[in-house]
Amino acid sequence: MPRTAALFIGHGSPMNTLELNGYTGAWRAFGATLPRPWAILAISAHWYFGATAVTAMARPRTIHDFYGFPQELFAFDYPAPGDPDLAGEIVETIKPEWVGLDQDQWDLDHGTWSVLAHLYPAANIPVVQLSLNATRAFDYHIDLGRRLASLRDKGIMILASGNIVHNLRSLRWNEPDLGFDWARRFDDAVSEQLVREPADILRLTAHPDFAAAVPTPDHFLPILYLAGLASEQKSALEPVVRGHSMGSISMACYGLDAKIELRKDPTCAARLPAGVSPEQSNM
Repeated sequence: MPRTAALFIGHGSPMNTLELNGYTGAWRAFGATLPRPWAILAISAHWYFGATAVTAMARPRTIHDFYGFPQELFAFDYPAPGDPDLAGEIVETIKPEWVGLDQDQWDLDHGTWSVLAHLYPAANIPVVQLSLNATRAFDYHIDLGRRLASLRDKGIMILASGNIVHNLRSLRWNEPDLGFDWARRFDDAVSEQLVREPADILRLTAHPDFAAAVPTPDHFLPILYLAGLASEQKSALEPVVRGHSMGSISMACYGLDAKIELRKDPTCAARLPAGVSPEQSNM
């Protein structure tokens, strides 16, 4: 069986779920181009809490974990099946690190379903989600990425969803295609590192723009899993989308064994609705 592709998607605003724009059009093209996986392991910035856990329910709910958005978004449903057996396999794969089996608490959040709505809109591929352990250092997450690498030889797509640059305090919501200079500098440095030597991505914590680009770890952590995958399998990550939104959000996407042509500076990433405070949106 050929090795299944892995992806990191810069997901941006939850409104991307409902819009067809330069970014969501690219995500749709990925789903149409890549061989269909038999299951998906999603790693979302929005399941960030004090433990490592994996969803283990047969029918995960669609969680609407945000505030102030239109009713149409709260009504959106992504009814993909879960896979309790795969959840158990992930627990075994990550040992001796402890991983909890979540059978009734979290389900699928918008970091996962806002992307899958375009990648696989039929929602007929089993999806399990792995949490980001907020108590652990950056290198722990890279190591988990390495441990998960063998799943790709079994038809499982690893889908990480976050934003390499994610600063809601600096966001300029009415400029969907803007990238501040500091955001572009850090994004460029990350891209160079991921293409050249992903195992050393943590050297960028010393970058002069790191504090502005990554004021909180949650949206940065998912890319560390792809860096771990790439370093374990001695591969380089491929940039497949480069672009920015609202000044302080990177919409960059990366693939591993994806063989997708780069799309640079797509336009019109979804914004926040008027009157929604970025810091209260859980974007």
